[in-house]
Amino acid sequence: MRRLRRCKIIATLGPASSNPAMISALFHAGADLFRINMSHATHDQMHRQVQMIRALQEECGRPIGILIDLQGPKLRIGTFKNRVVKLGKGTRFAFDSNPEPGDQNRVWLPHSEILRALKPGDTILIDDGRVRLHVAETDGKRAVAIVDVEGEISNRKGVSLPDTEIPVSSITEKDRADLTAGLDAGIDWVAVSFVQRPDDVAEVKKLIAGRALVMSKVEKPQAISRLDEIVQISDALMVARGDLGVEMPLEKVPGLQKRINRMARRFGKPVVVATQMLESMINSPIPTRAEVSDVATAVFEGADAVMLSAESAAGSFPVEAVATMNKIAEEVERDGYYRSIINAQRAPPEATNADAIAIAVAARYFAETLDLKAIVAWTSSGATAFRIARERPEAPVLALTPNRETACRLSLVWGVHAVVTKDAFDIDDMSKRACKFAGREGFAKAQERVIIVAGVPFGTPGATNMVRIAILDANSK
Repeated sequence: MRRLRRCKIIATLGPASSNPAMISALFHAGADLFRINMSHATHDQMHRQVQMIRALQEECGRPIGILIDLQGPKLRIGTFKNRVVKLGKGTRFAFDSNPEPGDQNRVWLPHSEILRALKPGDTILIDDGRVRLHVAETDGKRAVAIVDVEGEISNRKGVSLPDTEIPVSSITEKDRADLTAGLDAGIDWVAVSFVQRPDDVAEVKKLIAGRALVMSKVEKPQAISRLDEIVQISDALMVARGDLGVEMPLEKVPGLQKRINRMARRFGKPVVVATQMLESMINSPIPTRAEVSDVATAVFEGADAVMLSAESAAGSFPVEAVATMNKIAEEVERDGYYRSIINAQRAPPEATNADAIAIAVAARYFAETLDLKAIVAWTSSGATAFRIARERPEAPVLALTPNRETACRLSLVWGVHAVVTKDAFDIDDMSKRACKFAGREGFAKAQERVIIVAGVPFGTPGATNMVRIAILDANSK
């Protein structure tokens, strides 16, 4: 089951893909990790999906990652007496704390903290930006706004506030319950929605207490203004282009995608590009040319993973969508320009944990200079494999770990093929079994060489301090 590409694929599960046969088909078509969207899944549904994925994992003998995506704080208006109103350009419209049904002049905004946070000039977007207003006056209990882009609004439509830092946590009571259920089920990654500040990530990490890794979804302008801090505290990033494109001008999103990707790479954090990547394949067996180019751009940029949402969750062609994404990624990585583009994006090493990073840089350099067939990383926590993947080496990365949880988490990381095995007990055992797995997994043949990265003493997380070049013999199978 070795993939012939470095970029990973995330497939979202949903009504079109929630039975064992379909999940297996998606995995064999190319999905490396499955996303469960807690905006739609119940705890029972999530538990059943996790059980199906783990059963497939045992059947295939390959680690498969599971990501739960927390809903986050969804802001919505109240209801209207006649269900819907039409707001004309230039008219005044109020958002207030009165729970009575609204009319042509006002509506309830059931978030008192938001009313207190709004200030004159702030933009208010309704229904994914279809109606746009700006605040003219506010007293903390009522905000009067002027309509800039007219349109209809109806009951319980969503509210976006691109100019306002929302004074609430990015994790709600529902998210806490979903998080507890997901951790009990044994998920590997948690995506946090509507992150605005590093404290939002720290709060979730405290709740998780090391039982999973945290992926911050970048979809708020406030997150962009503190991107450095958010990247550093997160375990991974997602470029959530859907909400990001609502709260910011659409033309800014491509540049932000590149900026987030480069910054995540600089800090050695995996980055996922998501939303509408093959949107037309919800209803069509083939994508548009623009969608193919969009996926290819993310792969050329060196993204760790590309993600399917409704295409695999609710579309008519979920397997075809995964297979298409797989083919695009494979073709891009064979392209003559791919390696030069990847190398040009390489960032200088960060000063943190300098010894381990220097060893990762050295491993990549030796592998390229000496034409070594693979970089074999012995890793307990996965940190060594993360650091090597940051270098985007031309040689594939084989991660050997005694922890199944680590192997599943590494299913997200660029170029890493993880295998679960008992830890090495001495240097000779380390070399012998590294060669054995390199041969067995198809990375190298007899008389070919690999480079091995490990930490001594063995089994000590964060102790990466050794490299060794080894030659496969005829028994390395």
